[in-house]
Amino acid sequence: MPYLFTSESVSEGHPDKVADQISDALIDNFLAFDKESKVACETLVTTGQVVLAGEVKSKTYLDVQKIARDVIRKIGYTKSEYMFEANSCGILSAIHEQSQDINQGVDRSKPEEQGAGDQGMMFGYATNETENYMPLALDIAHKLLIELAALRRENKEITYLRPDAKSQVTIEYDDNHQPIRIDSIVISTQHDDFDNDEAMLAKIKSDMINILIPRVKKQLKAELQTLFNTQIKYHINPTGKFVIGGPHGDTGLTGRKIIVDTYGGKGAHGGGAFSGKDPSKVDRSAAYATRHIAKNLVAAGVADEVLVQVSYAIGVAEPCGIFINTHGTAKVNLTDGEIAKKVEEVFDMRPYFIEQRLKLRNPIYAETAAYGHMGRKNEVVKKTFTGANGEEKTVEVELFTWEKLDFVDQVKAAFGL
Repeated sequence: MPYLFTSESVSEGHPDKVADQISDALIDNFLAFDKESKVACETLVTTGQVVLAGEVKSKTYLDVQKIARDVIRKIGYTKSEYMFEANSCGILSAIHEQSQDINQGVDRSKPEEQGAGDQGMMFGYATNETENYMPLALDIAHKLLIELAALRRENKEITYLRPDAKSQVTIEYDDNHQPIRIDSIVISTQHDDFDNDEAMLAKIKSDMINILIPRVKKQLKAELQTLFNTQIKYHINPTGKFVIGGPHGDTGLTGRKIIVDTYGGKGAHGGGAFSGKDPSKVDRSAAYATRHIAKNLVAAGVADEVLVQVSYAIGVAEPCGIFINTHGTAKVNLTDGEIAKKVEEVFDMRPYFIEQRLKLRNPIYAETAAYGHMGRKNEVVKKTFTGANGEEKTVEVELFTWEKLDFVDQVKAAFGL
């Protein structure tokens, strides 16, 4: 019997994502000037206020106020009527030194013996239903908000948009787990005040359906464009006005959008957030590594859908275990347990080797903090950072290394494909 599946996304101006982006900007700045920095930084944003808290071990000193303000400005909170504005908001820092009790479990005399920064389990997932091996509902939900932000910055076709927004996409699947149609789309977008609420709602709905949706639809391959139909139920700003938003409308915290950050409810999640954590924290690095494994397995033809789990004990380098679930889609004559054994032979999941393989000790994290950590474009970019003493540093880094299909040949060889 056909069934419905839903995923949501939130924009870069959503308060939780503002917090994530500030935390990850701090990570990038620490790593730019000291690659061995150990950082766990949480951010809280609310009306006119930013609070930074966390633990750091680093040789560098940062102007955290300037970094936070730069992030807020880039997102678009630049007007006093937003009640949260880059130049005027208060910023309180309560960042202190990392506990030696934790650090002694991570640092080792031999780098390859580096222990996991925490216990826990992490999951990676991939499916061949989209070109970037991501769940379709989440992929469309992200695209809606990326394009909405582009329209806001262009300020031409739509001129009333403010930074905060959310989207949600529900897709109908058949018994063979193939998408049939889009059942409903929800978009809630913050906007400037209007004189007439009824006219405002009508205009926003018209603009979302007639301007935003076609721009997103064009980005999809032809067979996915057919999922858009005249029967889609649109819920545009369903509560009515959405003038008060961002950190003034809702307090934001680092790490509260972990399903948006990963697979939109598909696969599984170990519960650990990513943003604000350096790669010694396996909540982040191992989640990227398991995505890398899952994507390369699907691309190599091992299965149509793969869930990978890895788990660790704090201070221990070797994982406690690796688990694979192909959801019955395996194309090799092996059990999921046998597939997991081969995965262990191909991918070294000790924290140091994950960091090296995926180049994680580089300032690559600000780009991950909005619109998902997975399914993004792998590319090399130049980034410039300014130290507290005014020193400028430009570095060339590779973004989203865990999205590379660089192990497909090794996987094929291991599985005889």
